[in-house]
Amino acid sequence: MVSFPDQVSVITGAASGIGRALATKLAQRGCHLALVDVNADSLRQITKEFSGLGRRVSAHVVDVSNREQMQNLPAEVLREHARVDMLINNAGVSLAGPFERLSMADLDWIININLWGVIHGCKFFLPLFRQRGAGYIVNIASDFGLLGLPTKTAYCATKFAIRGFSEALRAELYGSGIHLTCVYPGAVDTELIRTARVVEARKRDLEAAFVTQRAMPVEKVAQKIIRGMERRRARVLIGRETHLIDFMTRFFPNLTQSLVGQFHRHIPFL
Repeated sequence: MVSFPDQVSVITGAASGIGRALATKLAQRGCHLALVDVNADSLRQITKEFSGLGRRVSAHVVDVSNREQMQNLPAEVLREHARVDMLINNAGVSLAGPFERLSMADLDWIININLWGVIHGCKFFLPLFRQRGAGYIVNIASDFGLLGLPTKTAYCATKFAIRGFSEALRAELYGSGIHLTCVYPGAVDTELIRTARVVEARKRDLEAAFVTQRAMPVEKVAQKIIRGMERRRARVLIGRETHLIDFMTRFFPNLTQSLVGQFHRHIPFL
């Protein structure tokens, strides 16, 4: 079992959503926090909120897609905390619309944040874990890393890539004392959809309303992630739909793709 008291956890995308909920839960379990986000105002506010919990909390205004900033981040965290025990690559964005109507700039934007953000985190923090012979990495993917859906080509591309990257890296780290968990949340009550870049704003609003109705509370998601970390799970599937998607794509891949192709036009936000 993984122990959390007095561990130092780096969390990207920490100022909102799953990242903020994870920071709260980990602080309650005794973790010290290095909170990373591109939104300086939100990061400043959440840091103030955690200052009364008796934990060491540092704020780092960093764009995970910026290689130089991410390369400098481990040294900044070490100056504040002297060590790093956990890295949670959570920062992410969403992009929706028919592939042919997506701009190259928008494709670069989502790939640089969702995929390169995870790669940057792993690349630049792994040397610290290697030196200690211990560490924990959590990469946040999505149920869209298990099933491809129309109008989600770019988002799915990044989440499928995180899945493959995580599985390969976990195998490389086997026996090293460094553990890696990849997380696949379903619908979660965050701002991800409401702040997405989209081709049609009307469809974004419809999807946001749909997700809000079916979403799992972010605190519950964070709790499930932490439980998976405690048990050193390779994968953490969150939500009934995610378990169903995983089952269908594993055992009935052709049927699943056929159903998606046939019926997606009946879903108003796709």
